[in-house]
Amino acid sequence: MRHLLDEAEKIVCAVIFLGMTGLGFVNVVVRYLTSYSFAATQELLLDGFLLLTVFGAAIAARRGEHLAVTLFTDLLPAPARRVAVVLSAALSILLLALSALFTFQLVEDQYRSGVTSSGMQIPEWYLSVGLPIGFALIAIRLVQAGFAEWQQAGNLPGADGKGGI
Repeated sequence: MRHLLDEAEKIVCAVIFLGMTGLGFVNVVVRYLTSYSFAATQELLLDGFLLLTVFGAAIAARRGEHLAVTLFTDLLPAPARRVAVVLSAALSILLLALSALFTFQLVEDQYRSGVTSSGMQIPEWYLSVGLPIGFALIAIRLVQAGFAEWQQAGNLPGADGKGGI
């Protein structure tokens, strides 16, 4: 069970990618054989791409591979480097928490209003419900990666307090 939780975003990404690939392939075959295509294909692929991006960002956050510019922080002494790591993580987590909150409100509004998708005519919130979950998962993974980065902040070149390369 722990393995499933540790690898949740990888599993979600694999399922979404497999579904998108299968849907795209079936649509091409149907279009080639009948000159028609599935109306909902574009909508499903767009929503799948959005979810794939969000959950892929959670994978990058977990691995500590998120976008970072460390030119200046690498020049700082260990205590200042740790402060920079904490500040960076706190701001990132705040941004992701706000993103999760706003997308949750979006899903709530979609649910209340009963808006449906244009292609499939299903409730729009079905397609949006993964967004707040994804943003919350990225925040959790950033906390995990932040702890590891904070511990390593004192072990980089310049950790003796003299800074520099």
